[in-house]
Parts: sequence; C-alpha cells; structure tokens
Amino acid sequence: MIANISVITDNLDYLLWGRMAQGEPGGVLLTLMMAVGAGVLALLLGLGLACVAWRYGGIVRRVLFIWADLIRGIPLIFVIFWLYFLLPAITGRDLPGPLTVTLALAWFTSAAVMYTTLAALHSLAKGQTEAAVAGGFSPWQTLRFVLLPQALRNALPSFAGLFIALIKDTSLAFIVNVPELTTVAGQVNSRVQIYPAAIFIFTGLVYYLLCSALAWRIHRWQRQGSTAYPQ
Repeated sequence: MIANISVITDNLDYLLWGRMAQGEPGGVLLTLMMAVGAGVLALLLGLGLACVAWRYGGIVRRVLFIWADLIRGIPLIFVIFWLYFLLPAITGRDLPGPLTVTLALAWFTSAAVMYTTLAALHSLAKGQTEAAVAGGFSPWQTLRFVLLPQALRNALPSFAGLFIALIKDTSLAFIVNVPELTTVAGQVNSRVQIYPAAIFIFTGLVYYLLCSALAWRIHRWQRQGSTAYPQ
C-alpha cells in the first residue's frame, strides 16, 4: 500500500500544532500565524505606499514603482533566503525563523498590494475627486473618506487571490527549516520512512481547505457588501 491513515492519526498533533506544548508552535498553526501576520503587514504597507504613489507623482512615484518591480522580479524563495541571513547581520541579533519568513512574505506581497490598490483607485470616476475637492475636502481627506473605501471594495477579489497565494507561499519556509506545515510533514516522512503518499496528500488537502475557506469567506463578504450597498 502507498497510503495508510494511521501515519496521519499517529502524528496529527505534531502536524497541526508542532511543539506547542513546549512553546514552539508549528504545523498548521504556524502556517496560519505567518500567513495572517504577513497578510496584515503587507496590507498596511501596500496601502500606505499606494496612497503615497497616488498623492505624489514624479520622482516619488517612479521610485516606488522601481522598488515594487524589483521585488516582483525576484523569486520569493530568494527573498526568504536572503532576509534569513541578512537581517541578523543588520540588526546584530538572531531573529526567530518564523519572524524572518513573515517579514519576507509581507515585503514581497506588499508590492502587489500597492499595484492592486493603485489600479482600483485609478478605476474610479474622476468626478468623485472633483466633487470632494469642491466640497472642501483636502487631497488626503478625499483619498481617505471618498476614494479608498470604494477602491478597497473593488479590489477585494484581487486581495483574496493575493492572500490565498500567501497561505501557499508559507510552504517556502522549509528552505530555512521553519517548522510550518510542509516542513513538519517532511520531518514526519523522514522519521517514519513509510507511506509518504498519505502524509503529503494530507498536507495538500490542508492547504486546499485553508485556501477554500478564505475564498468562501471573502465571497460572503462581497455578497453582503453588494446587498448593503447596491450599485
């Protein structure tokens, strides 16, 4: 047989929580912690940069575009690998592996968040900006109270795709031996050395369920928003 469910049940706690009892989260729990942390940081940084790029043109916008294009042109696995070794040298202290990977994921994803938000802002009718300015709003007030709420609503499907990809991208943390789901699945497989199909089918199923749950939740938000704010 190529699969046996007992290899999953015997190691289920480790696959789900890692060594949480010893204060070292791992497995699915660490995957979610890194994905949520990176998602929040990427959203805040990406939105902030998009607002700056929308408000200021010229050299400021060009520098932001160059920065974003540089990040998007580098494979994520290299970003994780470089930050894992560069951040301790810069800060002068060893940083936890999960923190380093979370920062790398956030930095990488923030570029896409910036471009997505800018595209959503530019898709809005120019008359809304003119009306807000005529009503006495400053450019930043126009952005905050008029344009950004609409842009975020329109960009929600794109953000969903980015954060679904972020959940899957946490699996690249195996390159620096951070004990997220893929890493602990590999450790279980190396330890038992039998039924690898069962272990990695389970791992793939968990990623599928996590991503599907997020897509379903965001779809519900969209439907509720469409009902509350009909076009």
